[in-house]
Amino acid sequence: MIRHKTEIRVQYADTDQMKVVYHAKYLEYFEVGRSALIRSLGMPYSELEDRGILLPVVEVYAKYRKPARYDELLLIESFVTEIPHATLKIEYRICFGSEENLLVEGYTVHSFLNSSTSKPTRAPSYFVQILEKAMTSSSDSRRHN
Repeated sequence: MIRHKTEIRVQYADTDQMKVVYHAKYLEYFEVGRSALIRSLGMPYSELEDRGILLPVVEVYAKYRKPARYDELLLIESFVTEIPHATLKIEYRICFGSEENLLVEGYTVHSFLNSSTSKPTRAPSYFVQILEKAMTSSSDSRRHN
């Protein structure tokens, strides 16, 4: 498993009339976590795009457990549990204060798209290799703890 943690502070503009984070804003928080996860692997989205690969969202799921409020510092955990072939699934947990205080959990599924042809393609081998290396490193570090 590849896991990355990112913090984000709730902005006033993120909240609704009830003074809690508007439900669709969590999808943007997923994106923040996803971008940070991919960047942490040494392959930011911009480099994938420069290499002709787009990652459009084809499926999204969110389960809301508790609300987040203005100015709270949230922890976004993003993780990948399997090597992609035609799609990439990234899972998320958004917590407040500690990992035990779960607010939202969910996932996004992304298709690999050739930017020149706008047609689906398989996961590029260089991206798969980066994920495999990260998963191996992650499992090696767990074995040594």
